[in-house]
Amino acid sequence: MQTRWKQRPPGSTWGDFGPDDQIGRLNLLTPEKVLQGVAEVREGLVFCLSLPLDFPGGNKLNPRRHAPHLAPTYREDTPYLNFPLKNVDPQASDVISDDQVTLWLQYSTQWDSLAHVGSWFDADADGIAERVYYNGYRADEHVVGPVDYGGETPRTMGQHVGARALGIENYAVKGIQGRGVMADLHAHFGDARAAVGYDELMRVLEADRVVVEPGDLLCLHTGFSAHILRMERNPDMSVLDSACACLDGRDEKLLAWITESGIAAICADNYAVELYPAKPKDGTRPALPLHEHCLFKLGVPLGELWWISDLAAWLRANGRNRFLLTAPPLRLPGAVGSPATPIATV
Repeated sequence: MQTRWKQRPPGSTWGDFGPDDQIGRLNLLTPEKVLQGVAEVREGLVFCLSLPLDFPGGNKLNPRRHAPHLAPTYREDTPYLNFPLKNVDPQASDVISDDQVTLWLQYSTQWDSLAHVGSWFDADADGIAERVYYNGYRADEHVVGPVDYGGETPRTMGQHVGARALGIENYAVKGIQGRGVMADLHAHFGDARAAVGYDELMRVLEADRVVVEPGDLLCLHTGFSAHILRMERNPDMSVLDSACACLDGRDEKLLAWITESGIAAICADNYAVELYPAKPKDGTRPALPLHEHCLFKLGVPLGELWWISDLAAWLRANGRNRFLLTAPPLRLPGAVGSPATPIATV
């Protein structure tokens, strides 16, 4: 099998789904897994799992990301909002509204693509580390930026900026639909910040009789988005910085479980899914260890800032933890992340 790498990171799935794979564990969303999700639909009730896309509000949660800016389109200097077409055609009775948006793609409820987080890695086994993403796709060749970090010469100066491989559109073309499985961390840890490693997660799954199987879409209810919604677009970081459970990305046992479980994706209602900043660790190490493990090594997509509280409450009240999950991103070529409006059906 020809690959673009001579060695892959230990414990990675590079090449397991083919040398040119760009969707990672989403390959496990087979027709059989979709049917397993459909089999969980008994009541026909639908839950929207997205926050309003102008939440959390402001840019305190991430200073690089801003709320959407909505505006009308224009005909010359006239806004196309409540625009009477008789202004251009005296016989027309239509009134037209047409708009546009400037959208930060990972501001609110979102998917991370596999081009969102990579790592410095010696993929060529020549003793020289370089910036590499899942399955050996490389910075400045497959994920092209306008800035030259580290004094290197970009391979494709002047070419399209963005993800020429691993873009979010690959998720959309595949279609993200299958069996969602809920781990209700908030029911066990409440509103206090808690670092959830392997042992803590296993206790939650055992207590709630949650069974996770290969190809499942794991959803984590922490309660974080409920805080955001209550803050009415004015996030209080003194509360959010110490609120709710997060996965402990430094826990090697937890990372090993994610590998061995075969889950297709992790979706959470908190920021970053994992504890951030991560627990201290000496030496060279990822600042986002769960992101590195999932996106860079395994090809496990991460969903952040979902609205899960209503679904989690209904599932707990009805003694269930599985549902049909449908969660495509935008089919936006070259993007490294995307808003999502996931739907759960029970």
